[in-house]
Amino acid sequence: MSGSARRANLVILFLLYFAQGLPFGFQKELSAFLRQAGMSLTKITLARGLSLPWLLKALWAPLVDRYGSSSFGRRKSWIVPLQLLLCVTFLCAAFFPPEVSLPTLIGIIIVMNVLTATQDIAVDGLAVDLFKGKELGSANVAQVVGYKIGMLVGGGILLRASASIGWRGMLFAIAAMIAVVILSVLLLREPPEQGRVEQVRQHLSDVVVTLGKQLRSPSGMWLLAFIGTYKIGETLVDALYTPFLIDMGYKPAQIGGWIGIWGMVASTLGSLCGGILAGRLPMLWAVALTSVLRVAAMSGECYLTFLTPPQPVDIIVVSICEHFAGGALTTAMFAFMMLRVDRAIGASHYTVLASVEVLGKMPTGLLAGYLATQLGYQKTFLVGTALSAVFLLLLYPLRQFPSPTVKASDEPEPPAQ
Repeated sequence: MSGSARRANLVILFLLYFAQGLPFGFQKELSAFLRQAGMSLTKITLARGLSLPWLLKALWAPLVDRYGSSSFGRRKSWIVPLQLLLCVTFLCAAFFPPEVSLPTLIGIIIVMNVLTATQDIAVDGLAVDLFKGKELGSANVAQVVGYKIGMLVGGGILLRASASIGWRGMLFAIAAMIAVVILSVLLLREPPEQGRVEQVRQHLSDVVVTLGKQLRSPSGMWLLAFIGTYKIGETLVDALYTPFLIDMGYKPAQIGGWIGIWGMVASTLGSLCGGILAGRLPMLWAVALTSVLRVAAMSGECYLTFLTPPQPVDIIVVSICEHFAGGALTTAMFAFMMLRVDRAIGASHYTVLASVEVLGKMPTGLLAGYLATQLGYQKTFLVGTALSAVFLLLLYPLRQFPSPTVKASDEPEPPAQ
């Protein structure tokens, strides 16, 4: 791929993930409108269940790998129609604010999540198709940063703007931005399908069988084990960090500034650095290094529990380090996952890995409150940090297993000794 083509593809990939972040950011801030409409706190928290399609998307991912027009574009033939439908859902939602017809709005949001989850399968598959080896670092910077900026625009910025443009203006703006992204996707030229890809795509059963073989292989099992556990400790601590600061006497507005502003900036910078590491080091080295940084940052959170109370400067420094390390690890990890997928079933394989990553974070997230009640913040934070350190040992077995379809030349060379 030429340098100009690569840069153009990175811009399109950034815009696609930006478009996916817009609905997520909107839904993340939806609770403000639901509460304003008089919905109870219990129902507002239960509304998080509307994102269920994101957990179930692996069930229909093989369909995205099997079907698609080679002439128009294997991935574009999914992405373009899905984005058009997503525009329609936002235009429809504009006429049904929570205070007018909440059941209708909930139904539209469910459809919206099915569309965005399916689009995510196709876009992830597109990223696997377009980039390989050392290019994956830059691709995953576009992925993570694009998604975060989309969340910021679709949530925080438009939520603030809604005071002047209203509910309808906010949703019209999101639909317009998605429409612009559609125009950019039409300019994309997908690479031609390789012989093995065409062979696997002959039947839906071939896609499913190939996926099963990859997941059941020794390398596949070790990969699933690591992806499903590497954030167990992190989630345990992250779920309690804000409540801990509240209990230390700090106000939500203060915490929002420390985490929402400083933390978001640090997370974005971390994502950029994680992408650079993934492009210059062997991918497993990049994951290992950023994982160690993440454990070190979590140690800082443990340190805060020994202070009574922690001072604002301590909290800001620790929050910046924690978000920076988290952003770096996320980018390096997503690049590593893309490197390890079978490109013939890239959308399905990556979607399963991403679903396992989400599911792996759920148990400790749900149990965090109970553990903190029983053990206290200090011991719970120490347990979370220890878990993150222990599960780094799962990286060692992965050293002996190469990617299913990657060539050795695709990996960056180790640094000279």
